[in-house]
Amino acid sequence: MTTQHGRISILGLGAMGRALAGALLEAGHEVTVWNRTPGRAGDLVARGAREASSVMEAIEAGDLTVVCLLDDASVRETLAPVVPKLAGGTLVNLTSGSVRQARELAGWFEGYGVRFLSGGIMAVPSTVGTEGAFILYSGPRDVFDQVAPALGPLGRPQWVGEDPGFAALYDMAALSGMYGMSAGAAHAVALVHAEGGDMEAFRHEVLGPWMERMLPFMVAGADVSETVPEEYNPAMQATGLENILSASGEAGVPAELAGHLRTSLWGMRRAVLAAG
Repeated sequence: MTTQHGRISILGLGAMGRALAGALLEAGHEVTVWNRTPGRAGDLVARGAREASSVMEAIEAGDLTVVCLLDDASVRETLAPVVPKLAGGTLVNLTSGSVRQARELAGWFEGYGVRFLSGGIMAVPSTVGTEGAFILYSGPRDVFDQVAPALGPLGRPQWVGEDPGFAALYDMAALSGMYGMSAGAAHAVALVHAEGGDMEAFRHEVLGPWMERMLPFMVAGADVSETVPEEYNPAMQATGLENILSASGEAGVPAELAGHLRTSLWGMRRAVLAAG
């Protein structure tokens, strides 16, 4: 591949790093990979990747370096010995971390003259490179514009702002929404199970279609203020939540599974009070 950033190096070959490397190979990029524990690149090498024996060797082999390691500490540990040699290079960090960590990393790299983007992968390894995958990036817009075409095969590139912490912010917030839905589904299934309902029929014929239908309303109705849109009728919603909690208690569902309901009830009660 002869386009800019056609040579890409991937640091980290966990499940996600391997998926990233595979998608880039599939798109025709020249890919170099490195992993702290050797011996995980066999299938990638068979598909055309080059395995580097050191971090510096991997970085020197690419026009662009993509980091996908365990956490912020592992990123710093891996790159600290070589970061002075990265001056003028471009590095994209797709390692999960906090907003503060992303901002501090950006400052660290900026101090060495590294062109840096933070990222948040909105996909699981099996969906990397598919139509539904997208990746959030934050940092200098000009850097994003230059690397986005090369990284497009991983998932639709989406720039979310100059603040290097915003990709992590939106990633963590979106995951919070996902885990909230997961908690609700877990409680729902536990409630049906406790009362002897048909689990499979409930999952596939009731819960799945209902959540899919309600998702647009849940997203549109999410509000960090003390007020709730009129159509949600907070008094009615509070009563409904109280009924669900009563049914849950009567069925003997563990109280910890209903924590999301108590949080929602608290918010609705605040909205009722705010409405006077």
